[in-house]
Amino acid sequence: MSQTQDQTQHDQSMIEHLGELRKRLIRTLWFFLGAIILTFCFVDQIYDFLVQDAYRFFTDHKDFKLAVLGPGDILKVYFTVAGLAAVFLTIPFMLYQAWQFVRPALHEREAQLALRFLPLVVAMLFAGVLFGYYFIFPLLFDFLYQLGSEKFQIAYTADKYFGFLANIVLPFGLIFEMPVATMFLTRIGILTPGWLVKVRKYAYFAMVVIASMISPPDFVSHLSVAVPMILLYEAAVTVSKWTYKKRQQALAAYEADYADEVADDER
Repeated sequence: MSQTQDQTQHDQSMIEHLGELRKRLIRTLWFFLGAIILTFCFVDQIYDFLVQDAYRFFTDHKDFKLAVLGPGDILKVYFTVAGLAAVFLTIPFMLYQAWQFVRPALHEREAQLALRFLPLVVAMLFAGVLFGYYFIFPLLFDFLYQLGSEKFQIAYTADKYFGFLANIVLPFGLIFEMPVATMFLTRIGILTPGWLVKVRKYAYFAMVVIASMISPPDFVSHLSVAVPMILLYEAAVTVSKWTYKKRQQALAAYEADYADEVADDER
């Protein structure tokens, strides 16, 4: 009978969790739909902003236009542009909903800690996207344009252009989360600065390989991509050391308070 009751309570708890997750997802979806309606109202301005790097390679940029291969591609491009901008606007709200979903499973101190990290997560994500857009993307676009214009008649299609833009910019938004993720994982005891120092050489090698894969094949371009990634890793190590020290101090203070309480109870 006890096992049956436990199973029933477990099933009810699972249903409640799924219902809460469904509610959060629906709210995020509604927010995204509202954001895409808003961005669609300004899609022309957003489009012009995103293709400015292509404009500057042509002497008369007023006559330059990205190509489409069919009537359906026109609507696809508009929704792609509006959708990318809507995702950018929805990310903070989505992260907040995720925090609200996991909050009941956290202790009050953990919930407050996660909430303090939320603005930093959003800020670093946007910083990575802006870095990728204003630095890495023009670098790659410039190289590929110069390489292709020597031997080919270049005609850019809109879907290829925006696909290339998204594939370059969005990963840097995730890369810039490295220090924040390291801080949080160190704070909850999953990572230690000693481990990050131990695997440093392997991390450097991986970042150099990644930089060589996503940058033009010349030494300066490789450095332009690899150096920021390495600096972010070193920032993550420094943040981890500081966070680990604070965690050890907090644990020592907690143990001291607990020892005092036990001593008082024994008296």
